[in-house]
Amino acid sequence: MNSYKNLKLIQALNNCVAHCNHCADACLDFDDIKMRVSCIRTDRVCAEVCSATAKVLATSYKDVKDLVKYCHKICIACAEECEGHDHKHCQECADARRKCAEACEEYLKY
Repeated sequence: MNSYKNLKLIQALNNCVAHCNHCADACLDFDDIKMRVSCIRTDRVCAEVCSATAKVLATSYKDVKDLVKYCHKICIACAEECEGHDHKHCQECADARRKCAEACEEYLKY
């Protein structure tokens, strides 16, 4: 794997982590928090998976394809969750997740 390929995906992963954490935090400010449990939970899971994937990619470890595939799957599922909400932070989070999923797809091509 060349370092540029890893760097491009690592940047997308870290951007996704930031958006997921922001979205979860913003959802905690709503009065009807019970309506946001699924969004908050998926934000947390997506942030953890993306963070772990970025950390592994920052090493020279070679066997990462299954991890990147799982990250792609989580990003798609979580994007779908956030797309179901009208709030700006959810829409921005969904966009970051879609971009991260695309970066995962690009990574997996090689």
